[in-house]
Amino acid sequence: MSKFVMVAGGTGGHLFPAQALAEELLRRGHTVYLMTDARAKNYGGDFPALETIIVPAATPSFRHPFKAIKAGFTILAGVRKARKALKRIKPDAIVGFGGYPTFPPFLAASMLGIPGVLHEANSVLGRANRALVRFCEKLALGFEDTKYAERFSDKTVITGNPVRDMVHQVANIPYPPLGAEHDVRITVFGGSQGAQIFSQVLPGAIAALPDELRARLKLVQQCREEDLQRMAEVYAQTRVNVDAAPFFKDLPRLMAKSHLVICRAGALTVSELGAIGRPAIYVPLPGSLDQDQLNNAKRMEAAGGGVVMEQAALSPHSLATKITELLAHPAQLQQMATNAKNVGMPDAVQRLADLTEQTAKAG
Repeated sequence: MSKFVMVAGGTGGHLFPAQALAEELLRRGHTVYLMTDARAKNYGGDFPALETIIVPAATPSFRHPFKAIKAGFTILAGVRKARKALKRIKPDAIVGFGGYPTFPPFLAASMLGIPGVLHEANSVLGRANRALVRFCEKLALGFEDTKYAERFSDKTVITGNPVRDMVHQVANIPYPPLGAEHDVRITVFGGSQGAQIFSQVLPGAIAALPDELRARLKLVQQCREEDLQRMAEVYAQTRVNVDAAPFFKDLPRLMAKSHLVICRAGALTVSELGAIGRPAIYVPLPGSLDQDQLNNAKRMEAAGGGVVMEQAALSPHSLATKITELLAHPAQLQQMATNAKNVGMPDAVQRLADLTEQTAKAG
């Protein structure tokens, strides 16, 4: 059997696809190691690696010379540490999942002649992956027609985005019935750090819902620790049944129980909603240079599996109007759930695992 090193930035968006692949490789009898940055302690506790190696990493900052020099030294330190660990482990291949923490280990692997696969989860090829693609044997894409990936067509393979076992475990739960006699379940989350905009806008939106709808509402909302007290006070006034917390370990199951999800549009989020098959209101993170979340969300909207509301135009009134409109048409929501599931690629993790094994054998 083979040894593989997963390399991912220490956030859920990078670690969870890496975890999904690690789980599949373990089922196939392989050994898995993880290289990541210090943030992984918040999200990597369940990662099934034989060993987790924390590697120094930094984001280059070319606008500020001093910061650029400091980042350069950090990256060099990361390359040295990764190189030493890779020489000890002797992996058959390395798999990178994007983000600048991928850079030092992947560069070190290239220097040692270890074959590599890069995975791009978003519909836009990220800057770190653009810099590293020259060092990889294969570039696995989560979406077809990924922006900036067309130049590397000789290396690209469409695998889809792998989702964790806990997502597959709830993927067959049917869309819950929605009628006047049923509770209405909405789940709101904003990525691994939460989203302040939802804490600001959602309470007012919920308060503006029709009384009959609000009385049936069961709301689950992820929010930042500093927003919890204020949120609890607002929801107490509106008498809404709400479960609010900074992080939910069972988020896939909560999504599966929902009639509607309100969320950001990271690649992981879009892919998990596709695997489970749930309609969503996507509010892409604004301000990113490549507009990756907006592109991800528009892919799902074009397929009829969700709607996009850009943050600049989001208000309690506009959000309440959209929620009311969607929940007033259960058949339409059911169709959106079906459309979302049609976008999902349930065998993505098997595809990526096959590609990883093939790359190791070819190397």
